[in-house]
Amino acid sequence: MNTLALPSSITIFPQNKHCKRRIKSPRAALVEAKPRPVPATRGGGSGGDNVPVTVLRVREDSSSYSLSSRDRADDMQAEAKAMARAVNASVYTPEYLAVKYGSRPIKVLQRALEIFSGLGSFAFKLWLDQLNGQLDQNQRLRAVELRQIFTRLGPTFVKLGQGLSTRPDLCPPAYLDELSELQDALPTFPDAEAFTCIERELGRPLDSIYSSISASPIAAASLGQVYKAQLKYSGQVVAVKVQRPGIEEAIGLDFYLVRGLGFFINKYVDIITSDVLALIDEFARRVYQELNYVQEGQNARRFKKLYADKEDVLVPDIFWDYTSGKVLTMEWVEGVKLNQQDAIERQGLKVLDLVNTGIQCSLRQLLEYGYFHADPHPGNLLATPDGKLAFLDFGMMSETPEQARSAIIGHVVHMVNRDYEAMARDYYALDFLSPDVDVSPIVPALKNFFDDALNSTVSELNFKTIVDGLGAVLYQYPFNVPAYYALILRSLTVLEGLALYADPNFKVLAASYPYFAKRLLTDPNPYLRDALIELLFKDGRFRWNRLENLLVQGKKDKDFSAKDALQPVLKLLLGKDGEELRVLVIKEAVRVTEAVILGSVVESYNSMNELMRTLIFNGNAKGPFAMSTAEQESMLELRAQVIRIWGLLRSSENFDPSILQPILQVLQEPQARNLGGRVVGGITQRLAARLLQQVLRVPPSVSAPTS
Repeated sequence: MNTLALPSSITIFPQNKHCKRRIKSPRAALVEAKPRPVPATRGGGSGGDNVPVTVLRVREDSSSYSLSSRDRADDMQAEAKAMARAVNASVYTPEYLAVKYGSRPIKVLQRALEIFSGLGSFAFKLWLDQLNGQLDQNQRLRAVELRQIFTRLGPTFVKLGQGLSTRPDLCPPAYLDELSELQDALPTFPDAEAFTCIERELGRPLDSIYSSISASPIAAASLGQVYKAQLKYSGQVVAVKVQRPGIEEAIGLDFYLVRGLGFFINKYVDIITSDVLALIDEFARRVYQELNYVQEGQNARRFKKLYADKEDVLVPDIFWDYTSGKVLTMEWVEGVKLNQQDAIERQGLKVLDLVNTGIQCSLRQLLEYGYFHADPHPGNLLATPDGKLAFLDFGMMSETPEQARSAIIGHVVHMVNRDYEAMARDYYALDFLSPDVDVSPIVPALKNFFDDALNSTVSELNFKTIVDGLGAVLYQYPFNVPAYYALILRSLTVLEGLALYADPNFKVLAASYPYFAKRLLTDPNPYLRDALIELLFKDGRFRWNRLENLLVQGKKDKDFSAKDALQPVLKLLLGKDGEELRVLVIKEAVRVTEAVILGSVVESYNSMNELMRTLIFNGNAKGPFAMSTAEQESMLELRAQVIRIWGLLRSSENFDPSILQPILQVLQEPQARNLGGRVVGGITQRLAARLLQQVLRVPPSVSAPTS
C-alpha cells in the first residue's frame, strides 16, 4: 500500500481485502469512524454497493459548528473567501491556447498522432463505406466504434462524445443513440495526490478539517473524484469532490487540436452546415466552467433557490469554508441512482413518481426561470429514502432565452394543431434559422413526419420518436440547433428513458402536457396569449372541446389555479388591439347564450308528452323554433359542454367564486359596457328572429292558400 503524505495524527486502517484501488463502478466507501459514527452509504450518493474500504480517522474535537445556524452575512463572507481561493481558475480563451501550445510542437505532435490514429482510422472506414455504398448499412457499427474511440482518447473526448449525443443537426440518429451511452467513469488517480490537493487548496491540514474521510474515492469521473467525509467541527457528513491532477493541461491541449480540426471542417466539409468552430468554443467554455468548483457551488445555490421550494425536490447545500477552485464540499445525499429500479422499489418508492417529479422540475427549469441542469444523467439524479428526487453535480448548467421559453410552448401548440407553417416559423424565434432562410421547403418535411407521428393523441406520443424524427429533419436542412435546445432534448429524453425501464408505455409528453396546458391558460405572456387564441379559435368558431381538454389537462398540474385561468385572454379581449377577438367573442357569446336558453327549452320540449307539445307548439314535429333534429343535438351538446367546463372550474381545489370578480370589474369599464351591449344586442336579435319565425309559422294542419 502506498504511503500517504498525511499528518502523523492520522491513522490508516488496513484496507479490506475485497476492495480494489481502481473502481470500475461507484460504490459506498465509508465505514464507522470511532468514537463519532459516520453512517455507511446504502448505495448512496455513489449509488453503489455497501462495501467497506479503508478509512482515515482524524483526531476528534469536542467543538461543534453548524453551517445551517450561521446567518446569511457569515455565509456570504465564506463564499467570498472561496471565490478568492478560486481567483486563478482557468477560463477558456482560444487565443491563450494558441500561444501556449503553438510554442510546444513536440507535445502537440505526440497528442495529435494519438488522436489521429484513432479518429483517422474511423474516418478512413467511413470513406470506404461511402465508396462501397454501405454508409447507411454500417452506420450502427461505426457509431459503436466512435464511442469506443472517444472512451480511449480520454476525458476531453468523453465529454465531446456526450456533447455530440445532444446534437441532431450534426449526427444521424444511430450516432446519437450510441454516443448517449458514454459514461464518465474512469480509473481513479492516487489518493495521496487528492489529499495533498485538499490541503493545498484549503490552506489547512487534513486533520483540522475532517474527523474521518474515506481513503479511497467512492466515485470517479473524467474531471475529478469524490470522497465521503465527516466535518470535524459539526459532525456533518459531506461529499468532497477533488479535481483530477493535470486535467487543465490535458483538456487544453485537446481543445487546441480539436479547434484546429473544427477550422478545417468549416472550410472544407460542405456536408456539415453548422459552424463547427463556434460549437467547439461553446462546448470548451462549458467544460472549463466545470473546472471551477466555486462556480459549480454557486450554480448549486442558485438552482436550490429556484427549484428546491417543492417538497419533493432536494438540492444539497454547499460548505464554502471547505470549497475552492479544485475542491468542492457539499452536503452528503443518501440515495439510489434513478436507473436502479430494484433498489428504489426495495425502499417502497416508485420510479415513475420520481421521474414525474423530474419532468415537472425540468419543465420549470426550461420554461419558467430558464436556468437548468444540463447534465441530468442517472448518476446525477438520486432517489432519497424519503421519496425525494435529489439533483447532483451542477458543473454544467445552461439557460433558455426568454423568447425561446414562450416559443417552445407555442411550438407544442402548433404541433398539436398540425400547423406546420407556424411550426416552421417558430424556428426563427427558437434561433434555429437565420431570418433570411426560406422555411417553405421545410414545411413538407415536417408534415410528412408529424402526420404519421400525430396519428396518436398527444398523450400517446413518444418523446424520443419525436426527437429522432425532428432530428432527421434538422439533419437534412440548414438548421443550427442552439446549445440550450440540444440540452433540453437530452434532458427530457434521459428522463423518458429512465421511465421506460419501469413502464414501457410511459410517454413523457403525456406527463408534460398538464404543465403546458396550465401555462397556456394562465400565463399573460403575449406570445402565449396568441398561442391560446390560436388554439381555441378556428375559422371564426370557438373550439369548446379544446378548452375543455386544456382544463382537464391543466387541472392535473398541482399549481393550476382556476382563478387565473383565461384571465390573460380576458385582458387581451378588452385591450385596444382586441377588436378582432371581440368580434369572435361576441359571435360565440351569442351562440352560447342561445344554446343555454333554447337548449333548456328543447330539453323541456323533449320531456313533454304529445298532448302538451300539441297545445304549446301547435303539434310542430320539428319542436320549438322549427329546429331540425341535428340542430337541436348540436345546441344541446354545446350547452352540455359549457356546463362541463364550468364544472371543471368549480371543481378545482382552489376554486373561489371571486373568479368572477375580475369579469364584473371590467364590465364596468366603457369598453366592456360596449362589448356587453353588443352581446346583448346580438342575443336579442337572434331570439327575436327565432320567436318571429315561430309566430309566423303556418301550422302543419292548415294548407297554404292558393293564388
